[in-house]
Amino acid sequence: MTADLMHRWAEGWSVSRGTEAPVPTPWGLRIEVGADNQLRRHLLLDPQEQGVRELVAAIDEPLTWLKSHVEPAELAPWLPAGWTEDEPGWLMAVDVAPAAVAVPDGYRLTSESKDGTTFVRILTSDGALAARGQYGYVGDHGAVDQISTEPDHRRRGLGSVVMNALANKAYELGASTSVLGATTEGRALYESLGWKVHAPLAGFIYKR
Repeated sequence: MTADLMHRWAEGWSVSRGTEAPVPTPWGLRIEVGADNQLRRHLLLDPQEQGVRELVAAIDEPLTWLKSHVEPAELAPWLPAGWTEDEPGWLMAVDVAPAAVAVPDGYRLTSESKDGTTFVRILTSDGALAARGQYGYVGDHGAVDQISTEPDHRRRGLGSVVMNALANKAYELGASTSVLGATTEGRALYESLGWKVHAPLAGFIYKR
């Protein structure tokens, strides 16, 4: 079940980020990201020591990432010098259902969709960005991605508004499950909206 959620997350994430679809590998999936801070990422769906050691031994390009649904301490002993642990994360999912969206006074909600991704933004009365998020849709599932609130607009419930607006879009599209990779900061918000933690999310970055 957890490996399946990882697969769904990878598919939705790649749509959200505008990359090619994940490519199956002996270790799981590979996504060619091509971003300034991330060349590619390998998602390990069933991490085993021999396979992980073989994979990292062949990696020599900086900004290559590893992600897996295990505790970081499980992967760390198998990685040679040059790998840096990312911030803690969690693989989370929710059954899609419609949600109430109440935009606070002084803000307005915008939504647009392009190439399978819905972009939701909350703007101030003068058009400045206050909060945002997006949803990459794939068949009966999708990934919530890039949720953020600008510092001057936090603690006003804007993150919940963005999440609920994305939930309504997912429901409209016919998705049954949504998945995301949560940070420590975001986890509490998502749990308050009914999302469940299914596994830790280990991340490591090759930097040399």
